[in-house]
Amino acid sequence: MNLASLTPQAALPSPSTAVWQLGPVPIRAYALCIIAGIVVACLVTEYRLRRRGVAPGAVLDIAVWAVPAGIIGARIYHVITSPEQYFGTGGNPIEALYIWQGGLGIWGAVAGGAVGAWIAARQLGIPFAVVADALAPGLPLAQAVGRLGNWFNNELHGGRTTLPWGLEIHRMDPNNPGQALRDEVGQPILEPGLYHPTFAYEALWNIGVALLVFAVDRRFRLGRGRAFALYVMGYTAGRFWIELMRTDEANEILGVRLNVWTAGLVFLGALVYFLRARGPREYLVPIPADAPAPVPGGGDVSQRDLSRTETSADLAAPRGYRVVDEAEFEAYQKTGTAPTGQPGAPAAGQPDAPGAPTDQPAASDVSAGQPDGPEPEADAGSAADGVPGNESGTRSTDRDS
Repeated sequence: MNLASLTPQAALPSPSTAVWQLGPVPIRAYALCIIAGIVVACLVTEYRLRRRGVAPGAVLDIAVWAVPAGIIGARIYHVITSPEQYFGTGGNPIEALYIWQGGLGIWGAVAGGAVGAWIAARQLGIPFAVVADALAPGLPLAQAVGRLGNWFNNELHGGRTTLPWGLEIHRMDPNNPGQALRDEVGQPILEPGLYHPTFAYEALWNIGVALLVFAVDRRFRLGRGRAFALYVMGYTAGRFWIELMRTDEANEILGVRLNVWTAGLVFLGALVYFLRARGPREYLVPIPADAPAPVPGGGDVSQRDLSRTETSADLAAPRGYRVVDEAEFEAYQKTGTAPTGQPGAPAAGQPDAPGAPTDQPAASDVSAGQPDGPEPEADAGSAADGVPGNESGTRSTDRDS
């Protein structure tokens, strides 16, 4: 007997319903939490992208690619790490496509989402490292919101606990997904004892990671994908010890849960990148879109509205961006005049190319897929660094590991 066992426990309740029917359509609490998390991540990323010089609304173009790719990646990771559910004895391979039955892995979600974001960034002419750094604090906040879905599902908890707090767990009905089993008088049935709310531990840890990234990025002005690497290190450090507390079924290697190994290896990879990456934070100056086509039907300029001064942002979205340093970006914001650069000049913070003049402002044209034709000003080419980001378990109503 110890002091913890003598302390009255605070029982944290769990919902007995995780799915509601709207006519024939099931409304799943888990899905609502995931959507809310995506919204949070988009809002944070939009704010941070705009402070780096990206045009408003770019995050929606990125999300169109990143969100579906993240869901596909999450499902692929789950199927690869739990193949016996679909390809083992009694398994049904077609059920690997039944994503509504649950089974998502955060590692695959981040990796797949990174591929989608990379594709979108190339189309928009934005360095992928800028997108990754902008997303870095928003992603753990999204994960924290998404973990509430596990609370509704009464899943991903730890073992029995004698701490001053513990989570009540309902016995869920396998024949009625999203609903707790009920006794003769209609009351939901609880599992005996209280349990570690490991999903809540992870949610709180993720909020702490977001605050850490905000603070360190603000203090040291991280660039080149280092803010994203810091998020990866923070998340995997927490996931390592939280995963050891979980009691849900999972594949193991040498007696250790697969996700523990994954967390450790991903942490080391992010640490190496964080220490090796160099260079200042990147800022972007838009390259204006080409002039609008003539008015159809032989119209002339009189048919255009000249009642106000039009800018390139009014006429069309930029066709790309030029990487500049912080001083050049601040000057651009004050004067509206884009900095100039010599062809072949390196990107801001990069070593000078052979023969490149050192007394010119460093800048680079990182636009992708530009049409042929005269440039509005001399652009310099560069490639920006990026950081690819990188959970499995048994299937339940809407689970991810």
